[in-house]
Amino acid sequence: MTLSVLAEQLGGELIGEDVEFSHVSTDTRTLINGELYLALTGERFDGNKFIEQAKACGASAAIVSKCIATDLPLLRIADTHHALGKIASINRQRSNAKIIAVTGSQGKTTIKEMIGSILSLCAETLITKSNLNNTIGVPLTLMQLEQQHGFAVIELGASRAGEIAYSADVTQPDIALISNASVAHIEGFGNLSGIVSAKGEIIDGLVDDGVLLLNADDAQVNEWIKRAADKRTVLFSFANENRTADYYSLNVKINGKGRVSFKLVTPIGERTIFVNMLGKHSVVNAVAAASAAIEAGANLDEVAKGLSDLMPVRGRLYPLPGVNGSSLIDDTYNASPSSFFVAIDALMLFSGRKVLIAGDMKELGDESNAAHAAVGEYAAAAGVDELWAVGEYSHLIVAAFGGMGKRFVDKNGLVQACKRVASTDIIFLVKGSRGARMDTVVNELTASEDH
Repeated sequence: MTLSVLAEQLGGELIGEDVEFSHVSTDTRTLINGELYLALTGERFDGNKFIEQAKACGASAAIVSKCIATDLPLLRIADTHHALGKIASINRQRSNAKIIAVTGSQGKTTIKEMIGSILSLCAETLITKSNLNNTIGVPLTLMQLEQQHGFAVIELGASRAGEIAYSADVTQPDIALISNASVAHIEGFGNLSGIVSAKGEIIDGLVDDGVLLLNADDAQVNEWIKRAADKRTVLFSFANENRTADYYSLNVKINGKGRVSFKLVTPIGERTIFVNMLGKHSVVNAVAAASAAIEAGANLDEVAKGLSDLMPVRGRLYPLPGVNGSSLIDDTYNASPSSFFVAIDALMLFSGRKVLIAGDMKELGDESNAAHAAVGEYAAAAGVDELWAVGEYSHLIVAAFGGMGKRFVDKNGLVQACKRVASTDIIFLVKGSRGARMDTVVNELTASEDH
């Protein structure tokens, strides 16, 4: 593409000579010679200040939003974020890859990885890396689409209404999947209804003949079905209790280590599936991923192998050897009430003395007090032996748990208490939001050989 063609589409001002480019970079630290540099701006950064660094790294030209004194060819526009989305959209439209987009309150990253593991057996597949699921990460991922890609699995996240709409409009998915909706990171959405509406924005981005995949077990499913009135809708479920699902599981079995096997039922047949992940929720994630992969063209052999090949990710119900022969479950990637419930359910599948190590849940707004109390109540009802908590809301979790609940002033005191009781009969589940940094507790309780 040339800078002049992009200027026509964006309505920008071309300054200097016209140049051709094939790749775009937003970071001078990783910019490769010949790439177009795009100067993004935000509350804490201004990419316009790094034009000379981009030039020194070999940038062929730059897209800016300010007047810059340089001999580097420039395209000046009002909003470089808009330019990022436009370039990504153009690249997506040029690609013949089938695009699968995934969103939801919980499970979207795991489902994305599961779909990618399956479809990578079918053709070269582009998969959202790490946590690049926001309105910058999604376009950057789409700009990596190349001619050889047969599929792309794109994760769409959001911290407020409108962000998934932007990402879905850029992505234009052939298949869209919503895992669920629950009270997670509620501050940017107001309430659960706002979250349901925001997750549903992915529906509006579907191509005309696209397929929408929904969780039949989610209480909000009918809201999304109504929104997708003119789209083909396919349902997945854990056990198909309402007899409405096209994809579901049967004969779920859990071994002593918490891993699962089940029979996957699909419109193209049935197959026994093994998943190397903890908890029953891994089953519905696997069923969701299978539905997306099969709708994209995968067969049952590819589904079974892709799911069995995938290993758990650190921080997401990740089993580790603990100090003094104890067992440790690292679920510190993030936290919400519903994900706490899922993690507690996974903990209860183990034999031994079960200790929940709880940190704060962030971004819950007015729901914070009730949400933390709910976690303590759920843990008590589930039969957790002890609950030890640290953080601003720890008193609420402990009070709701009662009995063997303990509150700690700081993490150091918590860690020392854990080390004193750690033994082969103890299973620690450590969980909290990323901002609570409970991963530091995991690091202290992990057996030294794993470090």
